[in-house]
Amino acid sequence: MKRLGFNTVFAVVLSLIFVAVVLWQIPGLVGGRLTKDEIARYLVQIERQVPLPPDEKPAVLAHVRAFAEADDGKPFYMLNLMRYHDKLRMFPGAPTFSGSPREANALYEHATIPLAVKRGAFPIFAGETHGANVMDFGPGQDGWTRVMLVRYPSRRAILDLLTDPAYGPIEPYKLMALEVVLAPTWAELVFPPFWVAAGAVLLLIFLATGWARAARSRD
Repeated sequence: MKRLGFNTVFAVVLSLIFVAVVLWQIPGLVGGRLTKDEIARYLVQIERQVPLPPDEKPAVLAHVRAFAEADDGKPFYMLNLMRYHDKLRMFPGAPTFSGSPREANALYEHATIPLAVKRGAFPIFAGETHGANVMDFGPGQDGWTRVMLVRYPSRRAILDLLTDPAYGPIEPYKLMALEVVLAPTWAELVFPPFWVAAGAVLLLIFLATGWARAARSRD
């Protein structure tokens, strides 16, 4: 049997890496949409594991259910529009913390981002606002102090994050620190999608390696 050449084997290896990255970033290609049973299991776990202010818990769970039932299996972006409290907001189940709201949120983000990355999610950008709302047309539209945009490979990924045993103990730090708008967003223009960038880099590696080997063979 004829042995496969280096270029063929190398191309196969890079192709497999590319496929793995694509499935990591777009798991809905094989995982499909959330089922009713999955949603029910996630909600039970969230209610049990995630400390929420008691008077807000029913509404939050209802919103999470609606969010999950709207799943189409595709990636999406979650816009986090945040406004820091003047002082920490305490509620039953919240941990004791002596820092400022900004320090509490920083603790939350530092602990949460690695959990999100494990599931193929990552922040596109995050930062503090600089100045007041330029338009300022009505009450409640100003005073936003931090913005973050996070890409999730699927709605299943964010539910996996919420039900991770490591997430429950750190979630209160965000609620203690600020009020937040979480707006799921479709991507109309993104440059570049991570899986496209990965494919381009792997292709360049393949071409550069082939060129270098060909150049050495001619010497």
